[in-house]
Amino acid sequence: MKSGMQTIDRAMMILKSFTNEKTEYSLAELHKKLNVSKSSLQRVLNALVEHNMLEKNEENKTYKLGMEVYFLGQMVEKNSHLLTFARPYMKALVEKYGESITLNVILDGQRTCIECIPGKHELTTLSFVGQTSPLYAGASAKLLLAYLPQKEINNYLETVNLIQIDKNTIIDKEKLLSELKKIREQGYTISIEERVSGACAISVPIKNRVNEVLAGLTFNIPIARLDEDHIADYVNELKKAANAISEKIKY
Repeated sequence: MKSGMQTIDRAMMILKSFTNEKTEYSLAELHKKLNVSKSSLQRVLNALVEHNMLEKNEENKTYKLGMEVYFLGQMVEKNSHLLTFARPYMKALVEKYGESITLNVILDGQRTCIECIPGKHELTTLSFVGQTSPLYAGASAKLLLAYLPQKEINNYLETVNLIQIDKNTIIDKEKLLSELKKIREQGYTISIEERVSGACAISVPIKNRVNEVLAGLTFNIPIARLDEDHIADYVNELKKAANAISEKIKY
């Protein structure tokens, strides 16, 4: 039984290694990344290839995600109430303001983008589905962190190493705790160059029927186009959309 669970764990580790930045791995690269013996990795890789979860390039002996992962992803997408309810409101906001908008959740202890609708301007901020960032940097991340139970926030801050990602990244834990409290009080957050130079983000929470935050709905705006007189309007429109999505999820 233990051996079987270990095999499953290794299969999950392999599948989660693939990112938008790194789409292919050799056996040697996975061995180095995961610190698992090559023989054990090879057995799991062979099984994943057999089940079409991975594809193997026989010429250069590398592996990439297979079509079965894509089919499973399509099933998840079609059956996700959050994505289904959020998309029309996200599209409407992009039509109205022309700015990029993302939907973000906490996955594996990180802020993860699960949907992105690009803006209509030539100058726009770049995001993509699957993009991740630490929970202490950026509007979406801090919003999600702020609404975790206080014990989970404390545990996170005890283990995380706050690194200066951009010039306005908060790396003082007491200052970050104060910022999280402010986010909960006002029900939204704004960040400017905390994670990406030249970018501003505004994020509001989407909640479930027991008032837990499921996701963050976020405008991503280049600073060059940010008009401070319009910030209140952005926040209000995001809140209206998030509240409408929350109501659909509840009922």
